[in-house]
Amino acid sequence: MSGAALGLEIVFVFFLALFLLHRYGDFKKQHRLVIIATLLAWYLCFLIVFILPLDVSTTIYNRCKLAVNSSPAESNGSYVTLAPSKQKCFKPWSYIPNGIMPIFWRVVYWTSQFLTWILLPFMQSYARSGGFSITGKIKTALIENAIYYGTYLLIFGAFLIYVAVNPNFNLQWNQLQTIGIAAANTWGLFLLVLLLGYGLVEIPRSHWNGAKRGYLLMKTYFKAAKLMTEKADAEENLEDIMEEVRKVSESIKYNHPLRKYVDTILKKCPTEYQERMGRNMDDYEDFDERQSSYPSEKSLVKLHKQVICSVQRHRRTQVQWQILLEQAFYLEDVAKNESSATRQFVHTFHSQEPENKIIQYFYTPTVEWYWECLLRPWFYRVLAVVLATFSVIVVWSECTFFSTKPVLSLFAVFIQLAEKTYNYIYIEMACFLTIFFLSICVYSTVFRIRVFNYYYLASHHQTDAYSLLFSGMLFCRLTPPLCLNFLGLTHMDATISHKNTQPTAYTSIMGSMRVLSFIADGFYIYYPMLVVILCIATYFSLGTRCLNLLGFQQFMGDSEMTSDLIDEGKELIKREKRKRQRQEEGENRRREWKERYGNRDISTRNRVVHTDQKESSFSETNTNRPLSKYTRSNGRTERDRIELLQDAEPLDFNADSINDDPLELDSGRYQPGGRYLSMS
Repeated sequence: MSGAALGLEIVFVFFLALFLLHRYGDFKKQHRLVIIATLLAWYLCFLIVFILPLDVSTTIYNRCKLAVNSSPAESNGSYVTLAPSKQKCFKPWSYIPNGIMPIFWRVVYWTSQFLTWILLPFMQSYARSGGFSITGKIKTALIENAIYYGTYLLIFGAFLIYVAVNPNFNLQWNQLQTIGIAAANTWGLFLLVLLLGYGLVEIPRSHWNGAKRGYLLMKTYFKAAKLMTEKADAEENLEDIMEEVRKVSESIKYNHPLRKYVDTILKKCPTEYQERMGRNMDDYEDFDERQSSYPSEKSLVKLHKQVICSVQRHRRTQVQWQILLEQAFYLEDVAKNESSATRQFVHTFHSQEPENKIIQYFYTPTVEWYWECLLRPWFYRVLAVVLATFSVIVVWSECTFFSTKPVLSLFAVFIQLAEKTYNYIYIEMACFLTIFFLSICVYSTVFRIRVFNYYYLASHHQTDAYSLLFSGMLFCRLTPPLCLNFLGLTHMDATISHKNTQPTAYTSIMGSMRVLSFIADGFYIYYPMLVVILCIATYFSLGTRCLNLLGFQQFMGDSEMTSDLIDEGKELIKREKRKRQRQEEGENRRREWKERYGNRDISTRNRVVHTDQKESSFSETNTNRPLSKYTRSNGRTERDRIELLQDAEPLDFNADSINDDPLELDSGRYQPGGRYLSMS
């Protein structure tokens, strides 16, 4: 089994990263280099999280083997004896031979650092550039990153000059490498604690609130109101950009030198706008060289960039609106089915996507009712309690992991108890659950945060290339300090445990942090305590309240603005539900008519056509006979009646006669006769 566990996890993590990237990215439309770079960044970060427990168990076995083979007199205090010299050490099932892990960590770590500090920032600017050629995009990316790279080079150059001038410092290459690693980890730890403090509270709370049906439905209404505003803004912005494209397309004719750039811009526009512009364009008119009102190439590059961003935003809001509608309809169905006496789940609308037959066979309406209306709330409550317990343990360990006598970190206590009995399965499971929970708290925050339209990870293939690359940068910068923090919590880092024991292969490539004692003994130990303050601030929603005061509407139960947006979202969902019902009723009527009168419809149409042809030929020879006039009128009436029955849709019903509100909220937004009043 030597190395088999490592190979299995390498393959498993690759498909996990590929699955997540497929959920957020679009393999068909986005550039292959963007997909490959993001996949590599996510893959390396997830790989570090999954492989580190194997490194811990292998290190514990090596310590045991070294302690058994070395007597106390021969060791001279170099290694701490973990077991009596007569005790045998059992090799773990996932043991990795010596020499593999240091090379593996060195390749993974430096590749991720190359991605996050050099390649991904450059690709961000390249992907966001509006240039029309590869050379133009590279030039734009270099200019945008000149300040970014120049700042780091200036800081590093000033540090080298200080070291060269000061005679007290005699730094070698290994020490300079360690200082660079420490600087990168310090920046990552600063951001890590901020994200961790939010995730430790928000993840258990979101699962606890997930058991509240009324809470989820009201939050969905709130999201609908906000998303409708964003959707309207995206449509208006797209209209403005398309109007500029139309003017440019009309001014630059077919034989203009810049026409090829305009054609490139037109290809990025939606299809309906392309057809509209194509009809209004006259390519036979030559351009006038003496005219000076033509746009420049620089302005076309800017317009190209605006078109890409506006089209992406418009498409994303359209998809998110449909997804949110399905979610709202389903939550309303759950609220209605909770009081069902038949205990069978009934959907208001049929699923638009074909369902798997295997899932339909096992997930019957009865099973769905018991899960959604009875078991799922309790499952979410139990899961929230378990996650909250983990969060309390993490907060306690973050504040006490520097204490070695006595050992106060609970994670260190668990690992040391398993280390005495060499229970490697327990050690690996405890390490995996610990680092996996820490990763979920940090990574989920990265997926949730949104910086206006600058950074936003949207599921269902709606994330743009810039946000995907930015997420890869964040993962590569957060994962190394996350792993070092985990090793500190479990006292597997000699810098924390203050024991001269064999280090893990991961900490060996980081070098000795004693080169910068104020970071090793100060910042790394005491800064993680800030997570307590961040957890308290997140629990009382201080950040949400501040954003709400600044004008960014956030979901708060005690806010008047939140109540107004909930009411507006509720009306929007009702309007979309009526529209969906009219569509389904119209389709059902047409389907029933075809099933019942399909053959008669065909025969009637043939008879009408034959009669019309006969009428036409007969009326040409004798137009004064009244029979032909009567027959023609009768045929046209029959044909109109058939087409009317085929295309008929039900009229809008009166909203006062039907109560589709599962929460029985304020429904005073309807006037008699089905009139709809919007708050927007």
